[in-house]
Amino acid sequence: MNNLQSLALENEFCDIACELGGDVEGKAAGNAYLEASHPIYDQSGTSTWTLTPKVFTTSEVDVLADAAQTMGRIMEKVTQRYLSDPDFRALFRLSPEVEELTLVPTGYEQLIPFARLDVLFDEESGDFTFTGVTTDSAKGTTAAVDVTRAIQRTETYRRFAERHRSIETFDIADGVIAALRETYTSWANADEGSHHPDRPVVGIVDYPESATPAEFEDIIERMADEGVFARFVDIRDLRIEEAAGVRRLVDSEGPIACVYRRVLVSEMVEKPCDGVDALVEAARRGLACVIGGFRTWPASTNELFSVLCSDAAESVLDAQELAFVRAHVIETHSLAPDTDLAPYLADKDSWLARPAGAYDIAQAVAGVDCETTDDWWRVLLACAEEGGVVQAYKPAFETPVVVGGDAVDGGFDPAEKLRARSIAGLFLFRGQFGGIYARCGYEGASGLWERRLDMGCIVANG
Repeated sequence: MNNLQSLALENEFCDIACELGGDVEGKAAGNAYLEASHPIYDQSGTSTWTLTPKVFTTSEVDVLADAAQTMGRIMEKVTQRYLSDPDFRALFRLSPEVEELTLVPTGYEQLIPFARLDVLFDEESGDFTFTGVTTDSAKGTTAAVDVTRAIQRTETYRRFAERHRSIETFDIADGVIAALRETYTSWANADEGSHHPDRPVVGIVDYPESATPAEFEDIIERMADEGVFARFVDIRDLRIEEAAGVRRLVDSEGPIACVYRRVLVSEMVEKPCDGVDALVEAARRGLACVIGGFRTWPASTNELFSVLCSDAAESVLDAQELAFVRAHVIETHSLAPDTDLAPYLADKDSWLARPAGAYDIAQAVAGVDCETTDDWWRVLLACAEEGGVVQAYKPAFETPVVVGGDAVDGGFDPAEKLRARSIAGLFLFRGQFGGIYARCGYEGASGLWERRLDMGCIVANG
């Protein structure tokens, strides 16, 4: 890829911030915006975002958008084969209970309405590597938008914008709502009975202890602006109710026609309750449109990449798609209790381990972060025992950042330009590219990603 400009633009942004002494007033304005909208905190209650956004040009975004859409088509093919071929389905090593759920029909054609595809992007070479996919609970939509807007309230951004003829941003949360609407209107029962074909009552379903309230509030507010009533629903409150001979999915506030399922399938199985049974029955009987159904789960597990990296992919993908996978999907292998772990033990700095189940960047353990070979051996044994995967370890590309928010506990000058490793989440809505959610981490005692920060994202040209 020629004429890469991201790194130079990010350095330019950082240099402006440093000239302003870290733009303390700008950071305060950004924090004030986030406090008034949807605060971005880590588990300690610290505001965690970077003053420096990820900066791309249109040509770089085009490359990433094409990559995401290509990967989306591959995921659709894999999911279709999973649904139709028991032998292929077995490669995902799901429990019988989970597998049964994934086969429940949805009443519409789109296999994967939402996805976030995490990618390592080398801003010097233009190379990219997919490291994981999440389709069930694609977090980051609100953080991506709000951190960008917070950055736009700073003097650093104002001066940067003066130097460039056009700057564009993504509104990922709007993309979620559009995909929800389009998926619901394509549902076979969208205009049946009391269902409203255009403005259904939407329930955002999750366990409260696992929910992301800021994102849910954002979606609910935006849908209200469009005349659609949406609410958060504790999955434990769901039930099937019959009135005048009509069975409906309801919670304590009334009927629900459209479910935005944010609860993970794995958590539904781990925490059974009457509400889980009601949601499953509603999906089976077509009582409510369950966005994503349960069939998105296989593509959201760590096993997806091990299947793509195996010989089995040759029976699903064409030659061009296979070449894409070999070039851009991180090498991944399934582990089992009888797997020979010696190759991964011998070169611990070249591998990381992911547990079985949903892709989650925070749950990965890199061999390079283990102090001793014995520590890494214990990680591998535990991962193999539960049927996890190992992936090739590829460090994320380092980019310059000036930290925003309150995340200044590293003992550095707030005007200092740090080197942080970044990862980009490429959103797909019904197979179409919808924006980027970027995060970064800088080194601490527990490894290269100990201190994690949300980033904004802008597209600058000229």
